[in-house]
Formats: sequence, C-alpha cells, structure tokens
Amino acid sequence: MTKKTFMTCSMAVALAMTSAQNPYLPLWEFIPDGEPYVFEDPDNPGKYRVYVYGSHDNLVTEYCGKDQVVWSASVDNLQEWRLDGIIFESKRDAKGNLLHPDGSGDVLYAPDVVETRDADGKKVYYLYPNVQNGGRQTMVCRSNRPDGPFEACNWNPEKPNETVGPIRFDPAAFVDDDGRVYAYWGFERSYATELDPSTMATVKAGTQIVEDMIPGCKQDKTFRFFEASSIRKIKDKYVFIYSRITNDGEEGLPATNYTLAYCYSNHPLGPWTYGGTLIDGRGKEKRADGTTVPTACPAGNTHGSICQINGKWWLFYHRQAGTTEYSRQAMVAPIDVEVMEGESGYVRINEAEFTSEGFATDGLDPWRRYAAGIACYFTAKQLAHQEYPHMRYKGTHIGIERGQYDGRRNPYDAAVNRCPMVDNNDGSVVGYKYFNFSRTFGKDGLKLSLNYLPEGTAGRMDIYIDRPSEQDGGVKIGSFDIAATPKGKAVEAKIPVEALKHHNGKHALFFVFSSADATASICQLNDFCIEQ
Repeated sequence: MTKKTFMTCSMAVALAMTSAQNPYLPLWEFIPDGEPYVFEDPDNPGKYRVYVYGSHDNLVTEYCGKDQVVWSASVDNLQEWRLDGIIFESKRDAKGNLLHPDGSGDVLYAPDVVETRDADGKKVYYLYPNVQNGGRQTMVCRSNRPDGPFEACNWNPEKPNETVGPIRFDPAAFVDDDGRVYAYWGFERSYATELDPSTMATVKAGTQIVEDMIPGCKQDKTFRFFEASSIRKIKDKYVFIYSRITNDGEEGLPATNYTLAYCYSNHPLGPWTYGGTLIDGRGKEKRADGTTVPTACPAGNTHGSICQINGKWWLFYHRQAGTTEYSRQAMVAPIDVEVMEGESGYVRINEAEFTSEGFATDGLDPWRRYAAGIACYFTAKQLAHQEYPHMRYKGTHIGIERGQYDGRRNPYDAAVNRCPMVDNNDGSVVGYKYFNFSRTFGKDGLKLSLNYLPEGTAGRMDIYIDRPSEQDGGVKIGSFDIAATPKGKAVEAKIPVEALKHHNGKHALFFVFSSADATASICQLNDFCIEQ
C-alpha cells in the first residue's frame, strides 16, 4: 500500500518549500533529537530521501509528545521538506486494549531507526522510541516503509501491556555490515549490548550488557557522557555521537550539556577514542580581549547525529527556543569528516559553527524575507542564565508561535511560519550568520524592509555587517529611529542601507538596539528582507 492510504489528507501535504535556513523545518514545528538517515523512497524505487526521526515537542509544558512524526526531503533537493505524518503512537497493548483509560498515548522520547532485510530480502524498518514507563521502556516497532506506520513488536507474551528488552533512555540502534545488531543507551552512564537479530530487542545469547561503555559525566574529565546516544559507521570506523557535559570553566564558560561530542573505535562496543566537540548550541564567540561568551541560548540540551548526503556530511541537532526547554527546533550544519582506515587509524570531524544558514551554505539570500527568529546570535547587556527548565533573559531572545498550522496550506507560508525576536531592549543585539551579499553588490537604492511591533519605548536600531560594533571590526550600514508608539499594529519600515552595495560575498548581519530606557522593550522584530 502507499503512504496516502493510511495518512490523513492534512498529513499528506506535499510542500513547495521556500526554506533552507536554520531551523530548516517550519518554525511552528518542534522536532528535537533528530536522527537523519538516507533510505530509498518506497513510492519511487531507485530514488532516495533523507528521513529525520525525532521527538515531537507538542506538550508545551513538558518534554516531547504523544506521537512521533517524520519529515523527509529528496537527497537532490534539501530545500524541500515534506511532512510524512504520524508514524507511531503508543495507545494500545498487545491485545488491543487501551494503555490509558482516557485513550491517550504514552509520552514518546528520542527514537532511532534501523533498516534490515527479512528472509525474502525485503526491506524492514525498526523504530526505537523510548517510553519513560517501567513496563515499556524498551519499545521496538516494525514497518515495511521508512515513513511508517510502525507497530510495536516486542510485547511481553505474559504481560500484554509490557515490552521485553534492556534498552532504556535515549536508545540508538545499529545493524553492522555482517548483520549483527547493537543497541546503545544511557543517562549519565552509557550502556551498550549486542541484540538478538530475531527479536531486535533482547540481548543476544552468550553476550552481555556493557556498562560504562565510555566514561560518564561524573566519571572523568574527557568523555563526560550525559545522554543522546547515536551511532554511525564510516568506512571501518564506528563513530559514537552523544551529548557531553562540559567541564565547569571549559573555554571559560559554565558546564553545560548543550553540546554534542563524538568518539570512535575499530569495534562497535569499543574501546573508544575521544574525538572532540561537534556543536555548541550556545553560539560561542570571542570578545576583543579573547574571553569566550555565549551569544545564543545559555544552556539546555541537544541531541542529533551525522549523515552523508550526496557525498557531503551534515550534522543534525536541535536548538532551544522560547523560555523553556520544551520548544526545541531542528537544526543542521555542514561538517568535514576525515577517516584513516586501519587499526591505528582515526576519525576527525571539525566542530560545526552555530549559524542561521542551515542547508544554504553559500549564504542566505538577502532578497528573501526571513522570520527574525532564525537569529543565531542574540545577546543583551546582561547575559541570560538557566533556572531549569526555564531560561531567564535580560533582553532579546527567540519568541515562539504555536498552533497556526491547519494542515491545509503550505507549512512555510508566511501567515503561519512565524517566529519573532522579542524583548529587544537597550543593549540587545540580534545577529544572523551569514548572508550572501554578492546578490546585492553594486546595486543602488538598497533598503532593509523590516516588519516590527512597537512596544511603547523610543529607541534606535543600528545595522551592522561582520560584527555588531565598529570597535570590534563591524561596519555600520544603516540606522533607524523607533518612535515610542503604543503597542498595537505591526509596522513595515524601509531603512536605507546604501552602504551595503560596497560589500560582496558572505557577511554576518546584526541589529543593535539602544534606548534611554534601560529595561523596557523597544519593539518585537517579526521579519525582514533587503529590497531595492
């Protein structure tokens, strides 16, 4: 059967996406913990798509949600993502009885997926969603398609509302070239085991669970495993990706688990060699005096993995948005991967930069209108801090808007794809890395078309490229005085930026706010573009 025979009409919408930036999914969609895989498109044999499997932050006041969905894109066009719909809900037990009296499902956390073949050589997919329920933590689900639907297949024959197997928090699964199957999981301590391929859930006879596969965050100063297990094989090397808690004071910043790191091995269960950091969601920057500061969300969690698409490597991860840890958005960054094969070989992966570019690695198109909330750099006079699970901001930060998408229109339509920058007070800085200004180079009459919501405080917005001040090497290209208009309707301003025509190639863009009122918000930034 085809996907459309079991998806609702709203979920089968094919997107004419106009987005390549970070976050790369619609701004009303919150998909953290993304695991990316390239699988053959079951409806177009010989064609391949990238499928991203993750949690679904739709509970608003707690992590994740009670369904899991998948988004996919053709490997030939990473700018057009499609919602393939709900792939799994955990509502009924092995006998079809409701697991919860109200008919609701289990809350589902960070999944993983593997592709195998059955005895007839047909492709079979296994989904590993995590349920924080003592009887169903190990949940394994099966489908004949990468986009589902998936059905649980590891029920306990004696207890129909429980499942079998040792896998717990943040599961990862892996099928090696020789058909052997492995699982990885853990919170503060890492665990792994070889699975029985006949069940895809239970420990293979004659093997055992490996405890502390790599040192946990309370066990050493190097690996510092926290959560978010993920596994890939590149040539003859096994690469383990995970969330690492940094040491307090590392790079001059407080400890955080808002980073992904990697290690590598010649064998699927180790021993492992530490590789380094893959991404730091705090958007680290250096001051002129050499000190390091966070320029985005100060803390949180992240989870993701790496994927090679048409010969190019990408790191998929998530960022924190809003003022809690419950609105996480899917992000991507290019990486370089170098592997030397052999027993004494190595894996080298660079630390990715936290940017607004996403798949637009040549730089964002300045003629396109972008939601202000794609900012990757946002600071204020006083740095933000975390009071778990809340983020306490003293100035600008990402606002979020939920619930606008009705399932019928293009999910990237500007009417629903909104994400503002809010609380832009004196000293707030909002930045974007990077725009490709070769498209505006040499052109006269350039203007910044800015949609904003005044909030009753007079102020000024200076526009810079490269850096957010002249003292730090930035170039001011325009300024705009914002009147103390009472909060009401949004305003569209046309701000001359004639100096922009002298700048070619990729540059960062910054908006810097100032006001005589040190605390009140001047305006909410909605969206912007360059016009002529």
